[in-house]
Amino acid sequence: MPNIKSAVKRVNTSEKRRALNASQKSALRTAVKAADQAVVATDVEAAKAALQLATKKLDKAVIKGLIHKNAASRKKSRLAKKLNALSAQA
Repeated sequence: MPNIKSAVKRVNTSEKRRALNASQKSALRTAVKAADQAVVATDVEAAKAALQLATKKLDKAVIKGLIHKNAASRKKSRLAKKLNALSAQA
């Protein structure tokens, strides 16, 4: 445990940030998984809504520095590709 006051504060803020980042990253993964499951369930309308939410969360994660912009772009592209294939079938 640190003895210096500023180091103690740093430990506290680091822990708060870690918890916040973890919760946001978890919500992001949940949104992406929900979009994927909606596509698998062949529900076009639900998939579109889920994709919109996942895209929003991915973009916010990039702004906050949780994930790299190329990783977010790749995930969005793959989800959109699956949705477009589903829409073409229907």
